[in-house]
Amino acid sequence: MDKLKNCELFLFDMDGTLYLGDDVYEGARELMSDFPRMGKQYIYLTNNSSRAGEDYITRLRRLGFPCERENVFTSGMATGMYLNQRYPGASVYIAGTKAFHRELKSYGIHLVNDELGHTDADTVDVVVQGFDTELVYEKLERACHFLRRGAAFIAANPDWVCPMPADEVLPDCGSICALLTASSGKEPTYIGKPNRNMVDVISAMTGIPNEKICCVGDRLYTDIAV
Repeated sequence: MDKLKNCELFLFDMDGTLYLGDDVYEGARELMSDFPRMGKQYIYLTNNSSRAGEDYITRLRRLGFPCERENVFTSGMATGMYLNQRYPGASVYIAGTKAFHRELKSYGIHLVNDELGHTDADTVDVVVQGFDTELVYEKLERACHFLRRGAAFIAANPDWVCPMPADEVLPDCGSICALLTASSGKEPTYIGKPNRNMVDVISAMTGIPNEKICCVGDRLYTDIAV
């Protein structure tokens, strides 16, 4: 409890932690509303790159959670920052949703494909894989093609599945990457949790040291491993 009292910033996973689908867990709204009164900061932190940051703000408000722009950080946003830092000016093929495509474009990333995955490029510098709920075979074929020709392999998050209501799951980014690794021979560099890059970026943005940041989530291999 003393460690929790010393925390100044709480990073909350969303899917499966505060809500599942449109079902908000009991007490979740009240908990998030109490943080300002306790003098604590909070950020909604998600590995789900299928939606853009603005989409999460809209969703959280619709579900009754207090939320401003500075309260949301996603693996998609972290991926955009990472690409600008490590691969400035690189040509990028993105295999992800339209929202993820727009998110990376907002960071000034040079994308060679349109929102549907179509491209005339024969080679690229980087392939980026996200949690693609709009996945079509053309994206897999193009990603495999580029990876086998030397493109770097970046992935938004390592999650195998995304939890859904009624004990259902969706294949997540990690599962799609396993297919691409098997067909291309390349392992991805993952950006989202449990990669410390996300927490380091948040620490730099807020000025709060890592040891005073607490992560709250539902998965040991992503949320708690951070």
